[in-house]
Amino acid sequence: MLHLARAGWVRWSDKLPAVPPRPGKGPLALRVRLAGADGAGFDVTEAGSQKHLAVYVVRDPREVPGVARLGPDPLSADFTPEAFRALLEGERRQIKGVLRDQSVLAGIGNAYSDEILHAARMSPFKLAAKLSEEEVERLYAVIGATLQEAVERSPGAGPEGSQGGEEERAAGARAQGRALPGVRGHDPRGVVQRFGAAVLPHLPDGR
Repeated sequence: MLHLARAGWVRWSDKLPAVPPRPGKGPLALRVRLAGADGAGFDVTEAGSQKHLAVYVVRDPREVPGVARLGPDPLSADFTPEAFRALLEGERRQIKGVLRDQSVLAGIGNAYSDEILHAARMSPFKLAAKLSEEEVERLYAVIGATLQEAVERSPGAGPEGSQGGEEERAAGARAQGRALPGVRGHDPRGVVQRFGAAVLPHLPDGR
């Protein structure tokens, strides 16, 4: 089993080039040529300049450190309102950071956490442990609905349809001074972390 940690793309080829790739700054991270397959194989590529891609060959995904530490899948049958409430108990971090923490919940990144909080009409600065019962129930329902919709629109999508693509489009909109629908862009002068929260308008505790 081949597992890609971080964002990477696999492209199958019935006939890989016979000449080995030359080391360089291109997107190619790994080339696998299958034995006895007449040159067939696949390339693993990574866009961008940070080069965080890691590749593991394992028998079980749980052998990968990053997978082993993942929290529950928000779309699994075991993720109940009671389970979600238990995850938030004692969490003194802002709810935006809790949603993005993969060891708490698996699969929610920067773009989807903003989308979820906007749909739930909730400030990203609220402390998770101080959410009311009604807020927890509302957030739980929105998490499931948002992620299920994302799954339904994702089959066959390329990089432009991924969450990373959504983040890039959002960053492009902010750079051009365009507002995202229903979301007020954060003030970059107040952002000291790599991931800033998009701030929701019309909320008493939104900053």
